[in-house]
Amino acid sequence: MENQKGNSNLKAIVIVLLLLLLGSLGYIFKMSTDAEIVRTELKTTLTEKESVMKDLQELKATYDAAIAENTSMSEELIKERDKVVALMADLKKSNGDVSKFKSQLTALQNNMKVLIAENDNLKKQNVTLTVQRDSTRVVLVESKKANEVLTSLNSELSKTVEKGSVLTVLNTKGAAFKVRSSGKQIETDKASRADILKVSFTIAENKIAKSGTKLYYVQVIDSENNVVGEKKVENFGTKSLTYSFTTNVKYDNKTVNVTEDLAGSKFAKGTYTVNVFDKAELVSRTSFSLR
Repeated sequence: MENQKGNSNLKAIVIVLLLLLLGSLGYIFKMSTDAEIVRTELKTTLTEKESVMKDLQELKATYDAAIAENTSMSEELIKERDKVVALMADLKKSNGDVSKFKSQLTALQNNMKVLIAENDNLKKQNVTLTVQRDSTRVVLVESKKANEVLTSLNSELSKTVEKGSVLTVLNTKGAAFKVRSSGKQIETDKASRADILKVSFTIAENKIAKSGTKLYYVQVIDSENNVVGEKKVENFGTKSLTYSFTTNVKYDNKTVNVTEDLAGSKFAKGTYTVNVFDKAELVSRTSFSLR
């Protein structure tokens, strides 16, 4: 009887121990399962965190490239990039749920699409403006060259016209004459018989010259290098001219013959030089001799 009771107690103890063992095994299994779930969730969280971080890094790189293009939108792009950098810093410090970072990432990505599209459109406009500016510059350069050529041609033309408008004095002659009591003049080559020296020259026709009264200075120099006649002096800037007489010629663009008499006495023998000046410029010269 006592043996049966002892066996019953032993069985009870074994059953209790089995129940405790089973309970422990169940608890251990649960704990292992919970730990695996935690590990899985942590791994998922880390993977999501890395994914979000990678997307944020790509977003930042896109902004960096757009900012480097230095468009008028650079300030807006920098502000958005700074938001991305701030979110990256917050995500790096975070150990919890990344869902809020995902939603912020989505918002930033949407903003980025709008801003990058505007920036690309702005770049296209800048390219168009640059092409137009370069085309305008080319036109201006070509126009400047054309103007320079035209100015040069006008200058050359003005010089040509100026040269062409200068009156030509030709057929200058000098001779001595004896004047009879009747007033008749007889040419002579003897100094002792000469009463006057006659100077003549022709102003050629010139259609583009300015018409009006022309003043010429005539200088007659004898063989002893003396100026014959009035011996007056006219200054032209730094130059001075001693002349024998002046003559005013009315010129209307047609050929004009000019003749003037220079009275004198005791003319020297030898060669005489006749110079015709337009102001200080010598325009014609001739010579003659008296014996």
